[in-house]
Amino acid sequence: MSKSDKGTALKSRIGRRRALKYGGGVLAAAAASSLPAPAVHAATRPVKIGFVSPQSGPLAAFGEADRFVLADARAAIGDGITIGKKKYPVEIISRDSQSNPNRAAEVAAELILKDEVNLMIGSSSGTTVNPVSDQAEANEVPCVTADTPWQIVYFGRGATPDKPFKWTYHFFWGIDDMIGVFMDMWDALGTNKKIGSAIENSEDGQVGGDPKLGFRPPMEGRGFTYIQPPLFSMGSPDFTAQISTFKKEGVELLTGIFAPPDFTTFWTQAAQQGLTKQLKAATIAKALLFPSAIEALGDRGHGLTTEVWWSASHPYKSNLTGQSSGDFANAYTAKTGRQWTQPLGFKHANIEVAIDVLKRCGDPGDPEAILNAIENTDYESIVGPVSWKFGDRRNPVKNACRTPLVGGQWKRGKKFKYELDLVDNRQAKDIPLTGDLEALS
Repeated sequence: MSKSDKGTALKSRIGRRRALKYGGGVLAAAAASSLPAPAVHAATRPVKIGFVSPQSGPLAAFGEADRFVLADARAAIGDGITIGKKKYPVEIISRDSQSNPNRAAEVAAELILKDEVNLMIGSSSGTTVNPVSDQAEANEVPCVTADTPWQIVYFGRGATPDKPFKWTYHFFWGIDDMIGVFMDMWDALGTNKKIGSAIENSEDGQVGGDPKLGFRPPMEGRGFTYIQPPLFSMGSPDFTAQISTFKKEGVELLTGIFAPPDFTTFWTQAAQQGLTKQLKAATIAKALLFPSAIEALGDRGHGLTTEVWWSASHPYKSNLTGQSSGDFANAYTAKTGRQWTQPLGFKHANIEVAIDVLKRCGDPGDPEAILNAIENTDYESIVGPVSWKFGDRRNPVKNACRTPLVGGQWKRGKKFKYELDLVDNRQAKDIPLTGDLEALS
């Protein structure tokens, strides 16, 4: 069977599933007329949300709070939500992408074709978000994702401002926002403005390392010297080439995109080979988000800097549970004994936005109705405002909504080994600082 034949067959299966689902349209009316009364008045069918994230593999730190978030959301939803004039039970079906894009696509397809989800959500780097979104777009299933810079999800999947996606919508900050936060922190330190950048070969890295879309243009545009060796393979055991280049060039600033295990390898070798002695800042995307990843560095975690998308200090609350950011973070620590982690807030926000969409859609059996509700979202979440309505800086392209971003620094803590201070808020003044930026030592 050719690819076009397979596509036709797939759309036929999807179309038939939608025609039969929820008893809508002529087929349902005919079926209902032939059924005895008890069957016509059967219980309302559950609304299903597919939830995909990396719960194992090298990106597992993104999913470490998933179990808590899902349990909390299910408790808040209780016996269901009201859509139109009916109350529907809600099922959130969770699947592990295993930090593998092929697996992410596979489980997303199963959720769509086998579990027949009404709405797909996904998060935690382009390795999961992009293949999940691609499956939803191809199969015409409404999808809302988070927790990946929007350019990776939009341009990385082949969209352009003139040719956006129809079924897939995303909320998160952009690479330009992150780079702006990084440079704001570096300017405060006073350096030679030489940056060494090590970037992984992944969905995230291919955009971040792109000479036109990635780190280079804005950093050079602000007067920094930018040195980026070729993208490295994830799982690389040896970073001597990159370290030697950065030492030779005299860089005082280190940046890049790493999975947490790869940065542990890099940072250990950087110390062994003397690179850390010349650095005034190491500000890494992705790898330095998690307490567990910083603890894995031993005594070398102090002073590392990163982007902060959500924290216990963020001044937002959930409209699903009523909890403030601080309340939610404290509840997580009380339940698990672990420190709050940034994906905790965005996983919750992904679910609460999905519930808000479903409540407003009118008919959960109609994908176009759900899509219309997504497009008209204007919601206050635990990570800040989420809307695809405005067409201003908040919405740089049709399918993306920016969320606030600040800068953070890991320091030796009181309750936990390391704690994350918010040290730069020039891009989001409503988020309070909790500490002062220090040079790396």
